[in-house]
Amino acid sequence: MTLKPLADRVILKQKKAEEKTKSGIILTEKSQEKPQEAIVVAVGPGGMVDGKEVKMQVKKDDQVIYSKYSGTTVKIDDEEFIIVKQDDIIALVEE
Repeated sequence: MTLKPLADRVILKQKKAEEKTKSGIILTEKSQEKPQEAIVVAVGPGGMVDGKEVKMQVKKDDQVIYSKYSGTTVKIDDEEFIIVKQDDIIALVEE
């Protein structure tokens, strides 16, 4: 099964939470905070959204930071994805 985003939606794959602190303390799964950093898996076509022209500014494989309480989490084939609007992406991560 594949996901194909519509309009200004973007599908993200969240990065893994840190399992250890910088000082070497191992964190349990419950105490690991999920990072707001993700990889773009798929990008919608953009177009007219709420009467405004939306041009997509992210592309597949970009590393991004998204708003903490945004998006919809879906699970497909034991993998978790987050579907967000492009407006919920707040930064590109460049290395």
